[in-house]
Amino acid sequence: MNKEQISIILKTLPKSPGVYRFYDKDGNILYVGKAKNLKNRVSSYFRTQHSSARLRIMVNKIERIETTVTNTELEALLLENNMIKNLKPRYNMQLKDDKSYPFIAITNEPFPRIFLTRNRHIPNAEYYGPYASVRTAKSLLELIHKLFPLRTCKLNLSEEKINNGSYKICLEYHLKKCKAPCVGLITEKEYDDYINLARDIIKGKTKLVENYLYEIMQKKAKNLNFEEAQQWKIKWERLKSYSSRSIIVTNQENNLDAINLLEDDNQAYIAAIRVENGSIVNNRVFHIEKKLNESPEELLLYAIGELFEQWDGLQPELIVPYPISFPIDNVQITVPKKGYKADLLKFCLHNAQERKAEDDKRRSLLDPNRFTNQLLEKVKIDLQLPTLPKRIECFDNSNIQGAYPVSSCVVFIDGKPAKAEYRIFNVKTVEGIDDFATMHEVVYRRYKRQKEENKPLPDLIIIDGGKGQLHAAYDALKELDLDIIPIIGIAKRLEEIYKPHDSIPLNIDKKSPTLKLIQRARDEAHRFGITHHRKLRSKNTIKTQLTDIKGIGPKTANKLLEHFGSVENIKNATDEEVEAIIGKAKLNILKESLK
Repeated sequence: MNKEQISIILKTLPKSPGVYRFYDKDGNILYVGKAKNLKNRVSSYFRTQHSSARLRIMVNKIERIETTVTNTELEALLLENNMIKNLKPRYNMQLKDDKSYPFIAITNEPFPRIFLTRNRHIPNAEYYGPYASVRTAKSLLELIHKLFPLRTCKLNLSEEKINNGSYKICLEYHLKKCKAPCVGLITEKEYDDYINLARDIIKGKTKLVENYLYEIMQKKAKNLNFEEAQQWKIKWERLKSYSSRSIIVTNQENNLDAINLLEDDNQAYIAAIRVENGSIVNNRVFHIEKKLNESPEELLLYAIGELFEQWDGLQPELIVPYPISFPIDNVQITVPKKGYKADLLKFCLHNAQERKAEDDKRRSLLDPNRFTNQLLEKVKIDLQLPTLPKRIECFDNSNIQGAYPVSSCVVFIDGKPAKAEYRIFNVKTVEGIDDFATMHEVVYRRYKRQKEENKPLPDLIIIDGGKGQLHAAYDALKELDLDIIPIIGIAKRLEEIYKPHDSIPLNIDKKSPTLKLIQRARDEAHRFGITHHRKLRSKNTIKTQLTDIKGIGPKTANKLLEHFGSVENIKNATDEEVEAIIGKAKLNILKESLK
């Protein structure tokens, strides 16, 4: 579509709230979006230079624009949500398939069935969930079947079949678990009343059902139907017991919804909970695949649209982690800083983290290399590397006041530590404290040997230090004609990543898995170097101060240091304490020498 055609279309767009749709030249749907002002929102796509490459590609493909005007922004949100699910546009974020988690299904047929399923395959059925815990879903279903005599069979209970006497009463009826609709012992109206009550329980409206059961119990008792009243009392108490197991979040009888999100570059987990009368009665976690680097507000609004549909609207108050500029009729939007409402957001975030951890574990079991490849691909892109960094080596210098200088080299293969390949270098040519010269020496020694012995070279070298250490290491590689190996430095103070000869650090997100892997390698090199350094220092301390004493060998020295911790503590200990460790004869030798 040329600029002139676009300009004509934009001039005719209404300034009303609504939904817009973009199509390509072949009539394929590209994107569905909502707007409080269709003219302004759609125009912005063609007047702004977009930073996202995917967004630029999408805009260049637009050949047709369609709009639907709505009365309110909320209507636009709900219509957008529905269209995204039905049309599945290429550039819209999508709810990921929850088929690995169970749903509770209510069929759309005469005398509906309620059951647990992982596949949403029945046409026109209602599905509630998914439930992250199978146990939770099963206990809820078990409760419903104990409260209401709903059928579990798959018979076709059409009016014709029932009237023709096609079926016989089964064992479920004799066990009082079913009212036998198959032979006409309960009307569809009575049965649908039970289904509606079960639906309310699934949606978390347990208080409504409790009141209903209590009223029937009282009515039966008043009419002197004590046996039936007792049966309804058992149901009422059973539901009350189930409701009491809900998480209590406040003593106040608040009715509200809370929603929070956990996101990275490619996906988001959004968790929501419903609170009624101070207790959590329902929860939901959405897994969304991002497409156009959607903002947190866009992600939240998409999830709110889903909640509105699944929970039949929202509670009078909605708790969110960020301000959202979107009016929802009769709903107060709150962004709490502290108190129990802020705790609700933390609870939501915890649910999102738990769901992500479960998904990560499941995917790692199904495809162990998937996450490794994703991580390495991300590192490759962020650091602009020519190949995947399957082998990473990291160097760190360690010395204390110039004594015992060593340098550690740790190796990560496929993003994981390969401890058998770790190496320690005792510095040979550098005197005093000179981090630059030390780094040059150990890097040169490491790769000179690797090169001579034809051993594997790294895909990435990490230097713990700023520009000075980085350039010293790079010069060592250059001397070996190995300066084609990518090398970076991580500066300690601001955790900035530098490449040789770059005055400006790389722009890497502080939450990026790339930076986390670099930091992990750096910390491991530091830990390995310090551990070796302590052993070296301890060994030299024993040798110079204790084992030089005639009659005190390494075993005796070790016993003393293990018990007292240092030579200074041995000097300050009483004769009785030292004698208890090494005996009277060696005590006298030690006392004489330490004087």
